[in-house]
Amino acid sequence: MTAHVTETQAKADATMRKCIVTADLCPKSQMVRFVVGPDGTLVFDVLGKLPGRGIWVTSERSVLEKAVSKALFARAAKAPVKTPGELLDQVEKALCARLISLIALARKSGNAITGSTKVKDWVNSERAVVLLQASDGSPREKSRIRLRENGKYSECLTKEELGGAFGRDFAVHAALDAGGLASRVIEEATRLEGLRAPSAEKRMKG
Repeated sequence: MTAHVTETQAKADATMRKCIVTADLCPKSQMVRFVVGPDGTLVFDVLGKLPGRGIWVTSERSVLEKAVSKALFARAAKAPVKTPGELLDQVEKALCARLISLIALARKSGNAITGSTKVKDWVNSERAVVLLQASDGSPREKSRIRLRENGKYSECLTKEELGGAFGRDFAVHAALDAGGLASRVIEEATRLEGLRAPSAEKRMKG
């Protein structure tokens, strides 16, 4: 019997990958990809475009730690793999830089703003679809701005990191509208939160 795969199913399969640690099928937006370089060194593929067979791991610190400690990268590659000693820190820094870069691009195109008054205006007018607040910002100050239904909320960046996306020393609040980069910001924030969040409760909400 020939199996018929619908277009929707095919698209869903294309966005799912199996984690080498948990063996779970997860959306690529919640995973990080690695490839093995010509010299046998494991390379983090932050953009997901490097040539070679991808090795996928759920973007959670505990899962990546297990992949390293259990030598699961070599098992997945079916060959010896040299794993950098600071792999987890390298992945976190690369994801953070990527997220800041995307927010900066959204700012330049007029699709991202910062400043409590401006952000509050976007939220109240329902223009904001993503709300970013600094992880080390004042809880009282952050509580004054909250997205309504269907928005995405994250605290994965520090004040200094969030400010860097806007050319400032620091920022506590930022918002993005439904411009072209919003979905990519959400994906990268989700990946970064997986490495930084101490629990599932701290993951991107909305």
